[in-house]
Amino acid sequence: MKYIKEDLNWFDKFFRGLTMGVLGIHCKLFYRLKVYGLENIPMEGNTIFCGNHKTLMDAIFIKVSCPRDMRFMSKAELAKNPFFKYLGRIMNVIFVNRDSKDITALKESLSTLKAGNSVGIFPEGTRNGLEKNDGEIKKGASYLALKTKSQIVPIGIINNGIFRRAYIVYGKPLDLSKYQDIKIGDKEENEVSDMLKEEIIRLSSPAEIKLLQEAKN
Repeated sequence: MKYIKEDLNWFDKFFRGLTMGVLGIHCKLFYRLKVYGLENIPMEGNTIFCGNHKTLMDAIFIKVSCPRDMRFMSKAELAKNPFFKYLGRIMNVIFVNRDSKDITALKESLSTLKAGNSVGIFPEGTRNGLEKNDGEIKKGASYLALKTKSQIVPIGIINNGIFRRAYIVYGKPLDLSKYQDIKIGDKEENEVSDMLKEEIIRLSSPAEIKLLQEAKN
């Protein structure tokens, strides 16, 4: 896996590779992770990956299964722990202060996308976000996509718990062509957010998994 930034020393790179290897084995052994839709992932160009967020394993499932590297956005509270702060640095995490408008994190995300790279976001904002946010998702992903003309890949994740099979489904990038040449405002951001929410809900449903399994047989 090629990483977005390579400004790390040899030990950081070694530990990053070791960590990814251990996490990959962990997902296969303890979650029997099954992946669908890899053919939907654009291998070039600025891309935003957005999935539902139910468990602490969600980001790991995406990280070990996606053939593209991405800079995940994560809550700044994790950086208070020295180990997670170090892990965040070698994994290119963008730490976000959720209690305020974090301009630094926003600028970093914009620059990453404008450079043609990818960012991972859980648009619910927190675990079980759709339940906590009255069915709404935050507009950060739609804003970034429209501002940088990035592709958005919706992701559905089903985690039934340890020692039970987990699923991750990569959907086709959202069709945002109608927004390319118009002035972007709240209306457009809300429309893209609604599209994204519908796709994430569809992709993370047991019914979708059943359809994909039947198509493979």
